[in-house]
Amino acid sequence: MHENGAVPVPNADTGAPTAVDTFATLLTDEGRRLLEELRDHDPARELAVATRLRRDHPAELVSAALGQARLRQRAVAKFGTEDAYRMYFTPNGVEQATRASVAAYRARRFTDLGVRRLADLCCGIGGDAIALARAGVSVLAVDRDPLTCAVARANAAALGLSDLIEVRCADVTEVGVAGYDAVFVDPARRGGRGRIFDPEAYSPPLSWAVETARTAPHAALKIAPGVPHEAIPEDAEAEWISDGGDVKEAVLWFGTAPGARRATLLPAGTTLTGTGLPDPAVRPVGRYLYEPDGAVIRAHLVADVAAEVSGGLIDETIAYVTSDELHPTPYASAYEITDVLPFNLKKLKALVRERGIGVAVIKKRGSAVEPEELRKKLKLEGMNSCVIVLTRVAGAPTMLLGQPVQA
Repeated sequence: MHENGAVPVPNADTGAPTAVDTFATLLTDEGRRLLEELRDHDPARELAVATRLRRDHPAELVSAALGQARLRQRAVAKFGTEDAYRMYFTPNGVEQATRASVAAYRARRFTDLGVRRLADLCCGIGGDAIALARAGVSVLAVDRDPLTCAVARANAAALGLSDLIEVRCADVTEVGVAGYDAVFVDPARRGGRGRIFDPEAYSPPLSWAVETARTAPHAALKIAPGVPHEAIPEDAEAEWISDGGDVKEAVLWFGTAPGARRATLLPAGTTLTGTGLPDPAVRPVGRYLYEPDGAVIRAHLVADVAAEVSGGLIDETIAYVTSDELHPTPYASAYEITDVLPFNLKKLKALVRERGIGVAVIKKRGSAVEPEELRKKLKLEGMNSCVIVLTRVAGAPTMLLGQPVQA
C-alpha cells in the first residue's frame, strides 16, 4: 500500500492505475480531506457535488471518494457511525462483512477459550480481525485479493490496531496455521450468480475449512444459516446467531462441545443449547402464541422452547408454539390470542372495521397469503392495533388475532 502523498503507479500492461493504486489515493491527505467533506453528502446531489469537486481535484480521486462515501453510509448499519466513517470498504466488503455486534460476540467466545493468537482466513475487509484485536487477540488476517488486503490494512491502521493485525495477501489454502491458538475461516458464499448454497462450492470449500479447523486447538467456521443439518460434522458444535431478531449467520465450532446445537440471540447474548428433545405434540391454540426467534428455528430447538413454556405446536409443520399460561422467555415473542378463526377475508375485514383497527402487524407462516396484499384489502382505519397471524392450525388455513405481550 502506498504511503500518504504517494502518486499511483500505473499498471505496467495498460498504463492505467490499478484498483489498489486508486484506493491508495484515498489514504493521502487530499483523499482524507475529500472523504471528510463528503461525510454527510446527499447521494441525490452527487452529480452536482462531483462537478464542483472536479474543479479542484483529479476526476479519478473524486470518483473514488464519492464511491467510498456511499459505502461508508451503507456500512453504518453494520459498524456504527463512529467506526464506519473511519474505515474503508469495497462493495463486496460491505455486503459480506460480519456485523460488528456479531464479531464482538465471537471474539469474546474466542478469548473465553484462552485464544491469544488467531489466523483469520478469508479476512475480507477485516471486520472480524478488528473485533478480535480489540479483544486483545493477535491476528494474522489473510485474503487473496490485493484490493481487499489493502482495505483491511487501512482499516487496522485507521482504528489503531496495526500492532495486533498482520494482513497477508495470499491463497488461504497455502498458509500454515501451526502455532496459532485458533483458526477462523469465513469462506466466500457468493459467486457471479449470487448466493452459493452448496457448502462444497464455497471458496474455499467447506471440506477444506473443516480439515483445517481440525488441525488447530480451537476453530470457528462461518457458514450460511440455511446449511442442512446433515452437512454438519459430528465433531462440530453448531451455533446460529441472530441480532435484533434477524438471523445473521451460523458458525461451526471445533474444540468446544462436539455435537451441540445452540442458538444465540444478540444483543442480549442469551444462548439456548439443545437437549435433544423430541418434537412437541400438536395441540389446540391456547391463550398464548409464541414465535421462536429465527436462530432457535434454524438450530432446530423449537422443542426446547415448547418445554420452557409448557406448550405444544399448533401444527406439526409450523414453528409456532402455544400454551394456556404465559411463560416469558427470551427465545420467543409472545402474543395473547383473542380470536382463532378459519381464514376468511370477508370475516377479517368485518372484524378489523368493527374494532377500529388502524394499525396491524401481519405475520405469516405456512400461508400463501401475502401480508402487503392483505393489508391493502383490509383498508385499515381507526385508533386501535392488533397482530394478525396467517398460518395453519392442524393443517387448516387459520387466522389468529391478538396483542403482543410486553417483555
